[in-house]
Amino acid sequence: MNKNSVSDNSQERRYETRTVLDQYYSVEFRLKEIASTYQFKLRDISSKGMGVLVHKGSEVLKYLKVGDTLDMKYLPPESAGRSQSLKTQIAHITQKDQDPFKGHFLMGLLIIEKQDLDI
Repeated sequence: MNKNSVSDNSQERRYETRTVLDQYYSVEFRLKEIASTYQFKLRDISSKGMGVLVHKGSEVLKYLKVGDTLDMKYLPPESAGRSQSLKTQIAHITQKDQDPFKGHFLMGLLIIEKQDLDI
């Protein structure tokens, strides 16, 4: 019974992730330390989650680590629909060593809280 519960939970997380990926194209966030805003395309990275690709030379990698929580603005494609501010945790940062993403890090994202924006 416990084994089925774990399986059901992973399927439920996948459903929520798919909904986010269907509604939103990219994420945007601001780093206070350097007063810069970053925008990344959302990607379907695995059966369990979503994330963004970050070039290995990006300054953002110097300021983020696994477990950090940020307020990320999730943007719909081509200004269709509403943006949402979603409290998002960095689930993992994994270096990609094979093409086509060689030279990038895959940053896994986990949404932990939602809040609608007027924008």
